[in-house]
Amino acid sequence: MFLLTRETRFAIGADDDVSGIPTNSYAGYPSLNGFGKYFALRVTLGGDLHPDTGYLRNIKEIDDVVRRQGIRVVSEAIETGTTIAAVPIILFDQLKSSWPGSSLHTLRLFLSPFLSVGCFAKEHPMVRLSQKFEFAAAHRLNNPALTEAENRKAFGKCNNTHGHGHNYEVQVTLIGLPDRNGLLIDIPEFERIVADTVIERFDHKFLNIEVEEFREMIPSVENIAKVIFGLLKPKFNGTANLASVRVWETPKTWCEYGE
Repeated sequence: MFLLTRETRFAIGADDDVSGIPTNSYAGYPSLNGFGKYFALRVTLGGDLHPDTGYLRNIKEIDDVVRRQGIRVVSEAIETGTTIAAVPIILFDQLKSSWPGSSLHTLRLFLSPFLSVGCFAKEHPMVRLSQKFEFAAAHRLNNPALTEAENRKAFGKCNNTHGHGHNYEVQVTLIGLPDRNGLLIDIPEFERIVADTVIERFDHKFLNIEVEEFREMIPSVENIAKVIFGLLKPKFNGTANLASVRVWETPKTWCEYGE
């Protein structure tokens, strides 16, 4: 099965007319005109290709549905004070039959570049909540069981004796059923847990020396993601549970870990 993803960006403000031709659909339409609320809705459809076009779906059809139906759902959620964890379920149920012949696989609403809520068809009516964090740290990739030559061959400059640094980004994703109040977790509480458990522990540290878990473990991006997952998993065992941890070592290199 093919999976096609389209991200539709839009602002909600004084003028939400979507009847015209988009002036800049890349940056968002309706446009952000002054101070307002900006969102991106990422929709993934599954299915087979149309024999005449080679399309799974014309992306203009996806944009059209999101602007005609999705914007209305988000606007009403803002007006009524609907909690953010409830919105992806409402969106999923409203949009799932909007593209006959294609199945709605996933949707994710970005409330900011760092915070998103989503719903997967196979997990419905559970929702996923993702938040991004950052920390700066140094590490050295070195295996004491290997010779110096073998370490240099395996890790190159990353085996530098005095280590090297990264500005790491960490995305923590929770999954669960919203409670009777439509909440998955209080966002500030979510942030406090991650800050206390991970960020304070890792930030501005030489991981090999100052973080206990890496004194015997190579602090590769893969192992960093796994260790962070292990530290956070017992902290989320109520309405929201830990689904995955994704760590960016650089904008071009990242690893995700989940169980």
